[in-house]
Amino acid sequence: MKKLGDLQVYQISLQLSDRAWKVYQHIPRQFQIDIGSQFIRAVDSIGANIAEGYGRYHYRDSMKFYYNARGSLWESKHWLLLLYKRGFLEEGEFSEFLISIELLGKKLNNFISRLKDAN
Repeated sequence: MKKLGDLQVYQISLQLSDRAWKVYQHIPRQFQIDIGSQFIRAVDSIGANIAEGYGRYHYRDSMKFYYNARGSLWESKHWLLLLYKRGFLEEGEFSEFLISIELLGKKLNNFISRLKDAN
């Protein structure tokens, strides 16, 4: 069995969290509490749910957390779009972040599909 840190989907989620933290730190303080904290929580929740699902023994229990990770990914996209629309992200930074989220979404869907096929 692989270690959690060896899972590509988990590694990508950690990289995304690091990027989100850099974005968060550049949001003006008065907006960090509202939109910034929602954004960082959603992005960090992706990896947290992958980790929790990986630590579960039963397949169904694990899958619940992987689906939660996918929900957090979509929530992250929502907050990312709002950050961009409200002028907290430059277009290039927004596009690069969106590409990373899309990549993670594909990897996460593939990960979930492989687990379903194996069970």
